[in-house]
Amino acid sequence: MPILFLLVIQMRVITGSARGKRLITPEGRDVRPTPEKVKEALFSALQFDIEGRRILDLFAGSGQLGIEALSRGAESAVLVDNSAISVRTATANVSSCGFEGKARVVRSDFATYCAMSRETFDIVFLDPPYNEGLLVPAIKAVLPLLSDYATVVCEHPPEVVLDEEIGGLKIWRTYRYGKILITVYRKGDF
Repeated sequence: MPILFLLVIQMRVITGSARGKRLITPEGRDVRPTPEKVKEALFSALQFDIEGRRILDLFAGSGQLGIEALSRGAESAVLVDNSAISVRTATANVSSCGFEGKARVVRSDFATYCAMSRETFDIVFLDPPYNEGLLVPAIKAVLPLLSDYATVVCEHPPEVVLDEEIGGLKIWRTYRYGKILITVYRKGDF
């Protein structure tokens, strides 16, 4: 049975083993992919922290952040989203980049996934819908899943002000790209 939903090609993998691969994203206002310049700057900041790491891309959408991390040498990635269309899109993107053996795509809301998971992760990407108040609950939900020296990367609008410390995570850096803020938390000594 064919998959019936509109797709627009607007992203690509920036570097690594899948460099230049085009990624698809569902069309519509419910999807807000990380702009390419923001993604490039984010991964430049994390470039020495990715290789061999276990990645969780919560609110994955098309899966572009987890896929970029895999392309740059991450050991594995779990891409979680509650939308059936996003899960189909992320699965297609994982397959087109050749990461089926390294990535797992899960359809679940963030709270259920975090409560049920027994895995630990080194890097977590959090990019929830901006106006739904999910960022702080998501940060708190991932705390039990973090390795000893984990990094949590939060994408949010400037009007969302995050605490300096949440559950043992401390703000390491904050970056502003127009109307997008990236707040990077670290656990442990850094």
